[in-house]
Amino acid sequence: MADLHITDFYRDAAKALNQIYSSFPRLMTVFVEDISGPDSPDEFGLHSPRHQACFSTLLWLASEGYIRYQDTIRQEAIDQVTLTHKGFTLLSSQLSCRSALGEKVTHINTQLDGTEQPSALEGDFSPAIDLLRAALRARASSAIDTVMHILFNR
Repeated sequence: MADLHITDFYRDAAKALNQIYSSFPRLMTVFVEDISGPDSPDEFGLHSPRHQACFSTLLWLASEGYIRYQDTIRQEAIDQVTLTHKGFTLLSSQLSCRSALGEKVTHINTQLDGTEQPSALEGDFSPAIDLLRAALRARASSAIDTVMHILFNR
């Protein structure tokens, strides 16, 4: 059983990367609430642990070289963000569903649609972003975890 904070980390990273990829190469502002949901700071102005974890995920993506940004807007957003070369090539790379991912793609497709039939994602090659978007659309935590694990291990 996966730790809940790791599942949240994978989902936040997936949503952020998808959002940034969708506007690439334009610079954009990524708001934490757009990724993790609404947050109400407490009486001292501190954000919830969930909000702070999402913000930390964005900073981690930058420190590991997947994205770059110019500044933070308090703990509410990162400003002037775009994918790095590493992030862009990771998400736009063609993954060989048969050789590179093997049975993991069938496992992901089973999680997404409940069958073991080949899906539109299965074929000779699929862009990594397509697998990521399909997992996000399906809202299947285990599929998101699997796709992100594959991407971070490339």
